[in-house]
Amino acid sequence: MTRKIMVVEDDQPILELMDLLIRKLKYEPVLIANGLEALEMVKREPPALILLDIMMSPINGWEFLEKLRGEYNMREIPVILFTASPSIDEKMALLNDPNLGVLTKPVSFAQLKAGIERYLI
Repeated sequence: MTRKIMVVEDDQPILELMDLLIRKLKYEPVLIANGLEALEMVKREPPALILLDIMMSPINGWEFLEKLRGEYNMREIPVILFTASPSIDEKMALLNDPNLGVLTKPVSFAQLKAGIERYLI
C-alpha cells in the first residue's frame, strides 16, 4: 500500500506540481486547497505526512498546526511547513516539535525528496 502525503496549499499551480513530484517519489498525494477541509480529512484518514503552506485562508498554516497538535492531539503525524517566509525558523524553534520540519519555496525535487525521506524512511 502506498503511503499518503497530504499537501495543504491554496495555490493551484503549486498543488499540481506537488502532485507530480510526490507521485514521482512513489507516494500517493492527497491535495487540499483549504486548511479546514484538510483538518476534516485528517480526522477521517490520517496521512503519513503533511506538507503545509503557511500563508492561506480561511485558516493559515499555524492555525492548522495548532488544531492538529492540540485539539486533535495528532502529534505523531510529521508536518513539513512549506513556505516562502524567511522568518519561520524563529517560530519553529519555539514550538520544539520533533515531527515538524520546513522547506522554503521554491523547493527543488532533491529538497522535497530529502524532506520527505527524513520522516518516512
